[in-house]
Amino acid sequence: MNIEKIMASLEAKHPGESEYFQAVRAVLNSIEEVYNQHPEFEKAKIVERIIEPDRIYTFRVAWVDDKGEVQTNLGYRVQFNNAIGPYKGGIRFHSSLNLSILKFLGFEQTFKNALTTLPMGGAKGGSDFSPRGKSQAEIMRFCQAFMLELWKFIGPDIDVPAGDIGVGGREVGYMYGMYKKLTHEVTGTFTGKGLEFGGSLIRPEATGFGGLYFVQEMLENRDIELKGKVVAISGFGNVAWGAATKATQLGAKVVTISGPDGYIYDEEGISGDKIDFMLELRASGNDIVEPYIEEFPNAKFYPNKRPWEVKVDIALPCATQNELNVEDAQKLIKNGVLCVGEISNMGCTSEAIDLFIENQICYAPGKAVNAGGVATSGLEMTQNAMHLNWSAVEVEKKLQEIMHGIHNQCVKYGKQPDGYINYVKGANIAGFMKVAKAMMAQGVV
Repeated sequence: MNIEKIMASLEAKHPGESEYFQAVRAVLNSIEEVYNQHPEFEKAKIVERIIEPDRIYTFRVAWVDDKGEVQTNLGYRVQFNNAIGPYKGGIRFHSSLNLSILKFLGFEQTFKNALTTLPMGGAKGGSDFSPRGKSQAEIMRFCQAFMLELWKFIGPDIDVPAGDIGVGGREVGYMYGMYKKLTHEVTGTFTGKGLEFGGSLIRPEATGFGGLYFVQEMLENRDIELKGKVVAISGFGNVAWGAATKATQLGAKVVTISGPDGYIYDEEGISGDKIDFMLELRASGNDIVEPYIEEFPNAKFYPNKRPWEVKVDIALPCATQNELNVEDAQKLIKNGVLCVGEISNMGCTSEAIDLFIENQICYAPGKAVNAGGVATSGLEMTQNAMHLNWSAVEVEKKLQEIMHGIHNQCVKYGKQPDGYINYVKGANIAGFMKVAKAMMAQGVV
């Protein structure tokens, strides 16, 4: 496999899509050795096919705001790969959204879903619409207009969307309601639905819960106990909330959360009412964390800074892509960090990842660490298909088993001769091999 030749061809066809190129290069670098051991993959051009999405839908979304003015946004659905099951991946509403971000997310989702062992392909979608500052009625009208176009391309055995940044239970409900009206069907086409109409218990917190179960496995593999460790978390939405909740339950102390305005450092620990307040911050519609210090004055707010300068044992990016760079990594390593787990998608830059691995820091990528969210979405699909609901205990037990299985796959493919676990390599190879073998079995399609 000639990685440089493949990347040059990809970049020529899709100029400027930096996030997409970053994700593809990271996977190709990891799988090169094992790929070259399978000449049948080279003959079938598996890499050239797997790095391109099956199809991309781009469409205009026109809607009317509360002032009666017509607004226009772009909508997307990137159906990346369905070799192992129907397309599965979230919908993101954010003003910064573009095709490069969605392609990187869909590409990553393909391997993440493969790691769960559930029959789900990879996809991602969304719009440059931002729910921030919009009324409930405006959000509903936009979601309905978005679904008027998308409904034709999704279904329980075709493509099953979910939530993502800017899309929670409210937005999923509006989209599912319109989908149901258009199709005259009540199916498990969306996940992240309300509990009253087919949603799964613990789905909102599942990404964070699963992330902590994975981190616990990483530490135990090094004979280190999670209990008593100090944790830095970025973000303050559902993912960060779930991570803070489970970290606290497992005996760790979370000391930071963050937003675009800066980060909060709470030396006493963010637990109990403080974790609940994270949801109040998110519900306020203001994408800031500074009000935390008004509620809890013993905490400190550091404007326009990131939490990775704090001395902690564990760092968990929970916000967005490339939020932890090489300078942040240097600070964490200097401060003696034990473990870094990406609970956000591609939360660390490639330079930061290289530095962690070079220093043999216990580091794992998002496709492994944050797979608990889509795993629980897969469990929601199963419950919908069986027309039943599992208890929170049952769902969490299955989630913990899935995260344990993902960790084992990473160890299997990522263990180096000196005993260090390269989780990037392990996760990428494990996910790739499953998808590649399925593609081989199905011919050139």
